[in-house]
Amino acid sequence: MSRRKAKKRLLGCVVLAALLVCLVLLILGVRGAITRDTVAAGLFRGVSPTMAPTATPEPTATPEPTALPDFVPERRASANITGTAYMVHGQEKTAYQADAEHTIDFAGPDDYTRMEGIVTFRGNNFRNTSSYGAAELNAVAFGDHWTVKTGGMSGGGSYWGGSGWTGQPLVVRWPAETKKVMDMYDWAREKEDLVEVIYATLAGRVFFIDLETGEPTRDSLYLGYPFKGAGSLDPRGYPLMYLGGGVSGEGTPRIMVVSLIDGQVLYTTGNGDDFAPRSWSAWDSSPLVDAETDQLIYPGENGVLYLIDLNSRYDPEAGTVSVDPQEVKFTYTSKTGEEYYYGMEDSAIAWRGHLFIADNGASFLCIDLNTLQIEWRFDCLDDTNCTGVLEVDETGHPYIYMSTSFHNGWRSYTTAEIPVWKIDAVNGTEVWHHSYECHSVTDLSGGVQGSLSLGTGPLEGIVYVSMARYPDLENGCLLALDADTGEELWTYRSDSYSWSTPVTFYDTDGNGYVLYTSCIKGVMHLIDGLTGKVCDTFGFDCTMEATPVVYNNTVVIGTRGEQIYGITLE
Repeated sequence: MSRRKAKKRLLGCVVLAALLVCLVLLILGVRGAITRDTVAAGLFRGVSPTMAPTATPEPTATPEPTALPDFVPERRASANITGTAYMVHGQEKTAYQADAEHTIDFAGPDDYTRMEGIVTFRGNNFRNTSSYGAAELNAVAFGDHWTVKTGGMSGGGSYWGGSGWTGQPLVVRWPAETKKVMDMYDWAREKEDLVEVIYATLAGRVFFIDLETGEPTRDSLYLGYPFKGAGSLDPRGYPLMYLGGGVSGEGTPRIMVVSLIDGQVLYTTGNGDDFAPRSWSAWDSSPLVDAETDQLIYPGENGVLYLIDLNSRYDPEAGTVSVDPQEVKFTYTSKTGEEYYYGMEDSAIAWRGHLFIADNGASFLCIDLNTLQIEWRFDCLDDTNCTGVLEVDETGHPYIYMSTSFHNGWRSYTTAEIPVWKIDAVNGTEVWHHSYECHSVTDLSGGVQGSLSLGTGPLEGIVYVSMARYPDLENGCLLALDADTGEELWTYRSDSYSWSTPVTFYDTDGNGYVLYTSCIKGVMHLIDGLTGKVCDTFGFDCTMEATPVVYNNTVVIGTRGEQIYGITLE
């Protein structure tokens, strides 16, 4: 053997030994508590923190991260926004600037979570999906189903039963390491392919259900407030759930951080907040979590946007999870005519360092999350409950598809215009709109109450909108609009209006479908997404307000008739 070859072999042995030492240190380091530092280092973005490597990997080059498109919105002053206020860790401030550790920079929807399922309302920070996987269809029809009884509870002077608006379930396949620390039934913990439905309901309970069978996977969790919004699971795989009461129950509604290890409420906030401009503290919005900075982003009907530094710690070895929150609060004054309206009921969109959200005062806003400055305001005419959907085109330019509602008595007592808009997210200007003359009654608004859906794959370029109380007071209409022009491609009229979000899903043969659920008469329609042809219907015989989810071949939806349904697609 030559001296040169001997040196190379010796050098190779030294390098291999060094790699093995580094690997051992890495494994020892990640077995302990998972904190913001490890998340910020990029080790566990969007995946379970317990999934450490167990075998020596082959040395590979570190891939270059995908470059995100630049996003610098144009700041446009608005006379409707007349004041802002800030509170940082309990101290009132005249401005806010995030430090390096808390600088938010959301990536695209595929990077929001690596969890298998739907972990927030409409799936991610773009709010662009309520389905996961692909269905294997033969008949293109509804098949067998299971049901779970939910009950109801009194709150805010009324009885609230089942699942209401927006009422979307969450569905997730937990990693085995996470299931081990959860207070599940033994059979559920040991079921290798378990997919768990987690459903916060108007009954004040969170239900935990096996997607396949409808059997409870653990005891339901009573929290004492009717829940309208979907809540959210932690996208990092931490056993945490974030949700807020929609109506008074056993006290004033509040934000809650709940451990999914043992069901304990770890933290509450937002109730009786002296900083809030509005005393009504309800939480219909489904929050987002920024994994890199460990922050919870939660808009409230009290008119406050909360950025909560969770200081979360998850130790999978010990089976413990904890939070130690600090809060940043932001509020603003939004004026419509001579009146001031506060509150945010929709679920915010987030991209790069910015948030897009509508409010009860006809404002659709772009807010810088790192300075809490309002970049632009778009006039959305009315009290808005609708959640928009974000699209970034092939050039990196962002657009938002958005609509509003008709709050009876604000603009009219008979009918009012409800536009569907495509908005340029850089400057908050209209690209196109298509308008519909809708009806309304007090407290039961017409227009768009759920979210808009944007087709992908075989349905690319189609925007689906559920227009309530159009063309008549009790009717509804599913609209399929051209994303480039806003022109109607097809419409489907139903006997009853809908507050539910139309849900797009896809089969293994590459076809796209839409689920459209009507409200008062309680019918779910399975529709070909390209043609508008109804393939099948499923009747519930009760009021339906909630938005379904689709996980492979199963649809899950709750009803005001106090039942959760799991329906097989055939």
